[in-house]
Amino acid sequence: MLAVRDRWPQGTIEGTTAATLIDLADAIGAARRLLDAAAADVAAEVARQSRPELGSASLSRQQGFRNAQTLVASTFGSTRGEAARLVQVGEAVAPRILLSGEVAPAKHPHVAHALHAGVIGKDAAAAIISLLDRVVLRAGAGRADEAERVLVAQAPGLTLDQLARVLSRAEAHLDPDGVAPREDELRGSRALHIREDRDGMVVVTAKLDPEHAAPVTAAISGIVSAELSAQREFDDSGDPDAPRRSIPMMQADALTMLCEHLLGCAQTDVPLQGAAVVVRVTLDDLQNGTGAATIDGVTTPVSIATARRMAADAGVIPCVLGVEGEILDWGRRKRLFTRSQRLALVERDGGCVACGAPPGHTKVHHLRWWSRDTGPTDLDNGVLLCTSCHHRIHDSGWEIRIEGVGVRASVWLIPPRWVDPEQRPRLGGRRRYDYLAA
Repeated sequence: MLAVRDRWPQGTIEGTTAATLIDLADAIGAARRLLDAAAADVAAEVARQSRPELGSASLSRQQGFRNAQTLVASTFGSTRGEAARLVQVGEAVAPRILLSGEVAPAKHPHVAHALHAGVIGKDAAAAIISLLDRVVLRAGAGRADEAERVLVAQAPGLTLDQLARVLSRAEAHLDPDGVAPREDELRGSRALHIREDRDGMVVVTAKLDPEHAAPVTAAISGIVSAELSAQREFDDSGDPDAPRRSIPMMQADALTMLCEHLLGCAQTDVPLQGAAVVVRVTLDDLQNGTGAATIDGVTTPVSIATARRMAADAGVIPCVLGVEGEILDWGRRKRLFTRSQRLALVERDGGCVACGAPPGHTKVHHLRWWSRDTGPTDLDNGVLLCTSCHHRIHDSGWEIRIEGVGVRASVWLIPPRWVDPEQRPRLGGRRRYDYLAA
C-alpha cells in the first residue's frame, strides 16, 4: 500500500500521464495480490480455530457465527463462496503440522511461493489448486508437482478467463482418460429452450457440448465476419444511413439466415467468411487413441473418439500434426493455395495474435508489408490480426517476430519504446494459451 501511496498523483487522478497510470495500476495489482495472500492466511487460521470438534470453544461460534466461512465473509464483506475459496487457498499454501508435531511444507508449495510473493492472486491460486486436486490421483504426485510449477509460471499476466483456457488444456494433458467421461457428462447436459415472452420476443437459450457447439459457432462467426466487413465498407463511405447493428444482433440475424437457408430459402449463397470447423490432433494420438484433440473456437479439449467421429463429417477439416508440429494432412476440404495458407496460420496463431479474437474475425497481416517492403506472401511473413489490432500494429510502432517453424512456432509482440522502454517481448498467438509442458 505504501507503493501505491507513493505513486498516487497530487490532486485528482484526471489528466494523469499514461506512464504514471500504468505504474499506478501495476502497484495496485501487486498490493491486491499481497492482500489476497494475507487474507488467505487469516481465513485458513480462522478455519483451523473454528474446527467443528472444538465445539463451543470454536472461534466462529464464540464470535456468534455458525462456521468459519460465515465469519470470514462477514468480516471481509464478501460472499460465503469467496470466503470458502479463501479458506481453500489458505489451507493449501500454509505449512502443515504433522501428528508428530513436525512442520511439513505446504500442500502446494509453488502456489504458496507465488501467492506470498504477490505474483498471483487468490482467484488464480484457487483455480490452479482445484485443478491439481482433481488430477493428482490419476496423474501422480510427480507430474502434478511439475504441472503446478509450470502453471504458476504461466499464470502472471493472464486474465482468469485466459487462465481457464490454459487449465482446461493442462487437465486434458494430465488426465487424458478423464476427457471422454467429462464429454459424456457435457453431451448429456446439452439443451436448447425456445419460449415466447410477454413482449412477443422468442427467447432461445442453448447449452452445447464442444462437439455440437463447434459447427454452430463456426458458421455464425463466419457470417458475422462477412457482415462486419460490409459494415466497415459503409462506414468508410461516410453514408449516414448505413446500417448500425451490434454484434449480438448480427449473431441473431446469422442464426436466422442459416435456418432460412436450410428450409430452402431462395438465398443460397450464405456468406460464411473464414468459417471452418477444424479438428486438430497429432498423428501419434490419432493412431494410438491416446491424448486429446482440440477444435477451433472451442476451449474444451475432446477425446480422440470424438475427433474421429467429427472428422467423418464432410463439413469438418481434420488437421493431423507430426512430431514437430508440421501439418501432415488437411483432410478432404483442402482448397487453393491462399486458403491453405490461411488455415496453416490458424493452426499456428489460433486467431488474432494480439488480442485472441477467433480466426473468423481476423485477416492475414504481412510482417514485412507487401505494399511497402515487397514482403512475400508466405507463412513466415504472415500473422493473423483482427482489424483493431492490425491498425494498432501499423500505427503504433509494434513489431512482430516469429521463432520456429510449423504450427509450434512462437509469435512474439515487441512493444514500442513509449509503451515499454525495455521493449520486452510478449508471447502472442496460440502459444500464449497452450499448456507449455504439453
